Amino acid sequence: MRPLEGMRVVAVEQYGAGPYGTMFLADLGAEVIKIENAETGGDPARHVGPHMLGAADSQYFQAWNLSKRSVALDIKSPDGRRQFQALVQGADAVVNNLRGSLPAKLGIDYAGLQAVNPAVVCLHISAYGRDNERASWPGYDYLMQAEVGLMSLTGEPDGPPSRVGASMIDTMTGMTGIIGLLSAVLRARQTGIGCDVDTCLFDVAMHQLSYSAMWYLNEGDASRRLARSSHLSLVPVQTFPTADGWIFVMCMTEKFWQLFCEGIGRPDLPEDPRFAGFTARRENQAALTAVLDAALRQAPTAHWLKILGGLLPVAPVNDLAEALDSDFVRAKGMVQSISHPAKSAMKVLANPLKIDGVRPGQSACASLGADNAALLGRQVPA
Repeated sequence: MRPLEGMRVVAVEQYGAGPYGTMFLADLGAEVIKIENAETGGDPARHVGPHMLGAADSQYFQAWNLSKRSVALDIKSPDGRRQFQALVQGADAVVNNLRGSLPAKLGIDYAGLQAVNPAVVCLHISAYGRDNERASWPGYDYLMQAEVGLMSLTGEPDGPPSRVGASMIDTMTGMTGIIGLLSAVLRARQTGIGCDVDTCLFDVAMHQLSYSAMWYLNEGDASRRLARSSHLSLVPVQTFPTADGWIFVMCMTEKFWQLFCEGIGRPDLPEDPRFAGFTARRENQAALTAVLDAALRQAPTAHWLKILGGLLPVAPVNDLAEALDSDFVRAKGMVQSISHPAKSAMKVLANPLKIDGVRPGQSACASLGADNAALLGRQVPA
C-alpha cells in the first residue's frame, strides 16, 4: 500500500508549480484528478513542444503530471460547477495554481467550498499571493529569480545575471505547498474542519536566499556573484579545470581541505600561512585558485575522481547527456520506463523518494478528459 492511498485531490492547475507538487501526491498513491477545460485544449503544457505525444499531449506535459487522472469540465458553467462540487464532496483537498485573484471569483477557495465539504483543504499556489496589490498579476519562475536577487548571485562576475538552468522556483514552490497541504489535511482529519493554505512563487524564491539574506538584513553585507560558482564564504568550494574538463570540489571542513591537498600531491598547502584556515583562504582565494588550477590540470577528471571520490565531497561537472547516461544514475534507478499510448517505453525520471527501499511506481497522465466517464458518467464534450 502506498502511503497516500485513499486520498483524493482535485487539481485546477497548469504548467509548473502546482502540477509538480500534485505529481508527488499521485506517485505516493493519492488519486489526483486534474481538472481541464476541453474547449481551451486543457493544460497549456499539453501543447508545449518540441516532443509531442499526439494532438494534446507532450513529453513536457508528462514531466509535470505523471500518474494523474484527467477530467474535462468548465467549472464556470452551471453543469460544470455541479460536477466539480460532486468531486469535491469526496476529496481531501483542492489545489490550484491560478492568479491570486481568481480562486475566490471561481469559488474554489475554502469560503466557496466549505458548504460542499467542511473538511476540504484548499491549497492556493500563485505568483505573488492572494492578499496584496499584485494578487491579479501573472508571474513565472524566471521573473521571481530576477526580482528577488537570485540572478544576481548566479553566473560569473563579469557576465550578465543568469537564471538557474532548471525551473527550481516552480518545483520548490510546488513542494512547499504540498507540505502545507498535507499538514492541514492531517489537522482536518482530526477536527473535521478544512482551511485555505497559501504559498506563492515570489515568497518561496525570496526564502531561497537563505543565509545571504540573513547577512544583508543583519550586517548590510550584500553578497555578489563569485568566480567559478564559488561558495559565498568557504574556500575552496568551487569548480576547477582538469586536463579534459571540470570538477567541483567542496572543502566544507578543515579535514576535507587537508585530504584534498594530500590527494592532489600538495600536502604542503595547509602549512602555508596564506591558506591556513578558512579566513586566510578566503582572503587569498585568487592565489590559492591559481595553485590548485595548476595541480588539477595535470590529469583528467576521471583520475581525480578515482583518487578523491568518497574521500571528500567532489563531483564531475557533467553536461545533461553525461549526467543522464551515467552508470551511477542507471544503477540508482533514477530513470524508469513507463507505457504511453504514443510511446510504448517512455523514459521518465523516477520519483526521488523511497518507501521501505522502493521507489513509487509511476504511470503516464491520462489523456485530456479520459476519466470523465469513470468519474462523472459522461464523455468529453464534442
